[in-house]
Amino acid sequence: MPLATLDRTPPPFFRQGPSALTKLVFFSALALFLMVADTRFKVVEPLRAALAVVLLPAQRVLSVPVEMWQGGDDYLRGLRSAQEAERRAALRVAAQAERALRTEQLAQENTRLRALLELRAATTVRSAPAEVLYEAADPYSRKVFIDRGAAQGMQPGWPVINEAGVLGQVTRTYTLTSEVTLLADKDAAIPVLNQRTQQRGAAFGGAAGGGMELRYASANADVKVGDVLHTSGLDGVYPPGLPVARVTGVERRVESGFARIQLQPVAEPDGVRHVLVLEPVAAQLPPRPAPAEAAVVRSERQLKAPKRGAAP
Repeated sequence: MPLATLDRTPPPFFRQGPSALTKLVFFSALALFLMVADTRFKVVEPLRAALAVVLLPAQRVLSVPVEMWQGGDDYLRGLRSAQEAERRAALRVAAQAERALRTEQLAQENTRLRALLELRAATTVRSAPAEVLYEAADPYSRKVFIDRGAAQGMQPGWPVINEAGVLGQVTRTYTLTSEVTLLADKDAAIPVLNQRTQQRGAAFGGAAGGGMELRYASANADVKVGDVLHTSGLDGVYPPGLPVARVTGVERRVESGFARIQLQPVAEPDGVRHVLVLEPVAAQLPPRPAPAEAAVVRSERQLKAPKRGAAP
């Protein structure tokens, strides 16, 4: 077919009618009007709802592969996580079993050694649970109130602990409540024992930043940052071996002969809700002998002791 016979004229739709610019302006204005009308008067809302209902089955069908892929991936991740948790739990159980066995062996050995040395059995203290009610209103002290008082047998001087360690000591009792002075208070003091060096000392509260301070330590004392201090048990109040504080700073003062040792209590009082009140160790110790009786005992010991320089 010859090329001259081809009709190269545009279709009538583009050849007749308004210009392209006019159409652009018209349809832009119409789109803007529809958007404003839909926003203000919800004109297209019924149409949108009808389309959503019609297209819902198609959306469900098309989303099935995606959901299967995501579900399979979640299942595999959950399976791996469960297997890893099971492995960690098995390791923890094995470690706990080993510690329990070692603890049982140490307890049996301790019993045998005490029987061999004819020592008195370790003192077991009685305890009572309590709940912290509120903190004291005095901004210059660190004290809290618990829901146990004289009616429940509480007495001043009883130690207060939580799962982390020593919190403080009961300093005043009321009928249904008791006042507990925390270790960070300026009037608090507790005898401690360095677990690394077995050196005894005295820790006092009132340090800067809510911490404590180990006072009366010589400048060349063997104390390092990170050392853990426990109760020594020599005061007859706190049972031995309870965690008290951790050394956070050591400043040695050669000119004064003493070292400034900063401590951080291991039992943070902020956020503590439940505590345990212990009976003092002295309540279960044998009574101290009277001065006259003590003098008689010393005289008997001196008579029984062999004299120096005497022939065997």
